[in-house]
Amino acid sequence: MNELSIVLNNQDKKHLYEQIYEYIKSEIKGGKLLVGERLPSTRSLAGYLQISRSTVELAYEQLMAEGYLESRPYKGFFVCKVEELYHIEVTETKKTKSQVIVPKKYEFEFSPNAVDLENFPYATWKRITKNTLNEDRGGLFSLGSAQGETELRSTIARYLYSSRGVSCDREQIIVGAGNDYLLMLLNKILGENRNIAMENPTYPKAYRMFSSFGYKLTRIDMDESGMRVDCLSGSSADVAYVMPSHQFPTGIVMPIGRRTQLLKWAEAKENRYIIEDDYDSEFRYKGKPIPALKASDSYEKVIYIGTFSKAIAPAIRISYMVLPLPLLQQYQEKCAYLSSTVSRIDQSILNEFIKNGYFERHLNKMRKIYREKHDLMLLRLKRFEKSFHIMGDYSGLHFLIECRDGRSEKELIEEAEKAKVKVYGMSAYDVFGQGIGKAALLLGFADLTKDEIVKGLDLLEKVWLSTS
Repeated sequence: MNELSIVLNNQDKKHLYEQIYEYIKSEIKGGKLLVGERLPSTRSLAGYLQISRSTVELAYEQLMAEGYLESRPYKGFFVCKVEELYHIEVTETKKTKSQVIVPKKYEFEFSPNAVDLENFPYATWKRITKNTLNEDRGGLFSLGSAQGETELRSTIARYLYSSRGVSCDREQIIVGAGNDYLLMLLNKILGENRNIAMENPTYPKAYRMFSSFGYKLTRIDMDESGMRVDCLSGSSADVAYVMPSHQFPTGIVMPIGRRTQLLKWAEAKENRYIIEDDYDSEFRYKGKPIPALKASDSYEKVIYIGTFSKAIAPAIRISYMVLPLPLLQQYQEKCAYLSSTVSRIDQSILNEFIKNGYFERHLNKMRKIYREKHDLMLLRLKRFEKSFHIMGDYSGLHFLIECRDGRSEKELIEEAEKAKVKVYGMSAYDVFGQGIGKAALLLGFADLTKDEIVKGLDLLEKVWLSTS
């Protein structure tokens, strides 16, 4: 089922159902919603958008009346066949040929979500996989622990202590297939009627996940130190979702003073917690690594979530969560019956990869590669400083550039498209839809070669700086 990233504008003269209708229609005609793809139910979409269900129903009914959607009893709403849609377009415009929508082609893409897979240790991973299967006598094909393999959890606990300063027992660790699954578990553990505090801009998928749980979401303003605790204290939120080591997408690193304030906020009431998303802490290019917030958690208030997707590869799909001791009992009572979502074979391979030092060597190699790309990109971006403010440097896998000359995000993206360069706007992370100030763009560099970085930025320089 496709997740619809609809941003409604209450100031728009068009009714809300018209905005939903036009968005879905354009997604279908643009090929982003595929034939036969299931849409969210009217109830779930209304809950996500925080509007009445009847508004969503009006939009769906209009789309069905025009042939864009069909309703299947007891199954939901689905996108109609493309042939039927093209036939309607041809009839209405009296054209003899179908209009085929061709995806835009880019020579360079500065994706903030990509990683470098050219340097993945394929030979090592293959050898460990082969040895694991040869040495096993069927044990890994049986059902394992719901929390994850004991050996892997012990290895993760040692890794967290040595690299992030987090002291925890292996019994506090839960292994799952991606952060999405861990957040779903957390929903069961924390229970309903929660109020989640989130920065804006922030990680959109986490926002959508919390919305789908029916949680109330509260926007908390940020400053140069991250989430403002004075605003948090003035809200009714009881859980704060933060990325203190490298906020996404702004790149802000939360200093120790602000971290202390945040921990004191959580300690002030029994049922308050902090969710720390430590998604790419391995990559810092200046000074020492920033310790995890969890490392300073003396009162068991921080729920720590980490992943191997950035450090190794997205397809690994292995993330982990460290639960505070009070919530561990809640997990055992409410979630112990659930099976692990990660293959025991994959867990065993990852365990050997970390335990035998391959992971550390891979990280050291990737830090060097990413640092070289980072430094090259920072050097080339100095040419843009008259028109753009460069932010988010020295850590992570992307830069944030803010336009100084008044051009809109849309203008900048369209100018880049003319040069066949794909860039990403900050507005995609404005989950509350309240605006984020000046036009800003994210420029990722992880999966680009040095030559591609130079050529891509040269193209952007021609279209952005020649018009400024």
